[in-house]
Amino acid sequence: MATKKTVITKDKIVSMYMNYVLEYSEKPKSVYHFTKINDFSETEFYAFFGTIESIEKEIFKMFLEKTVELLNKNKDYETYDMKSKLLSFYFTFFEILTANRSYVVMTLKEHNNQLKKLMQLSGLRNSFKNYLAEIISDNFRTQQEKLQNFQEKTFQETSWIQLLLALKFWIDDSSPAFEKTDIYIEKSVKATFELMNIAPLDSLIDFGKFIFKEKIYNK
Repeated sequence: MATKKTVITKDKIVSMYMNYVLEYSEKPKSVYHFTKINDFSETEFYAFFGTIESIEKEIFKMFLEKTVELLNKNKDYETYDMKSKLLSFYFTFFEILTANRSYVVMTLKEHNNQLKKLMQLSGLRNSFKNYLAEIISDNFRTQQEKLQNFQEKTFQETSWIQLLLALKFWIDDSSPAFEKTDIYIEKSVKATFELMNIAPLDSLIDFGKFIFKEKIYNK
């Protein structure tokens, strides 16, 4: 009796790609090589991806999509204010990254060229900005418009930079269970919202002290 051929899906290709990178410590040289070693056709590959590089972009985007999916399963999530939603996003997102840490660290440390690294994260960037647009509350938008000419795109770009900095901190974090990354996330998000609210800058000062201690005294 003939063995039933495995159905090739986008998730299946992503899984095979991540396994390949981890096993061989490099990405496949070509689509031909990748499909041959995994016993499926180039036609099946191109049904989902145009290039090897497009898989890399998709993986980080999928991490974000999984994060949002998990958040939405929490019935209380919709009742959270904007800051709490963003904190929940960060903690859930970095839990997913931690579950895939070997792959994430290997692929991001591979590129010394910052432009190539950012290109790899372009799918994540677009999805993250869309997520931010969804959680910006009317109350927050109204409050910001009273204080200044609120620009949603500025907030999105600032938050994207914040996410990149958190990602860099997490990659370099050697603390047990990456507990220092959790502290970094909480302090940075609180500082950002406090700064935007033009409130007393206690959180911003506290965050600055934390970064100074980690980067100066712990070298």
